[in-house]
Amino acid sequence: MKVLLDNGATRLVMNSEFARKKFKLKKRERPIYMRNVDGTFNKEGLIEYTVEANSYYKEYRERTEIDMIGEQKWNIILEIL
Repeated sequence: MKVLLDNGATRLVMNSEFARKKFKLKKRERPIYMRNVDGTFNKEGLIEYTVEANSYYKEYRERTEIDMIGEQKWNIILEIL
């Protein structure tokens, strides 16, 4: 799995092809637009679906919702705080 850890990211996102193969999709109540780092809207358009996944680090576990976006180079982009 290709994962990008990005301290400039403002959301957790997952490649739609990867998400459809591995997760159950959940439709968002309100679709949202994704912006690129330069402030422009992402060419993939609205984010209409999310997936729920567990993140693990040593003894820590967190259940989180990840936005599903179109075809991307990475399977998952994780926001680092």
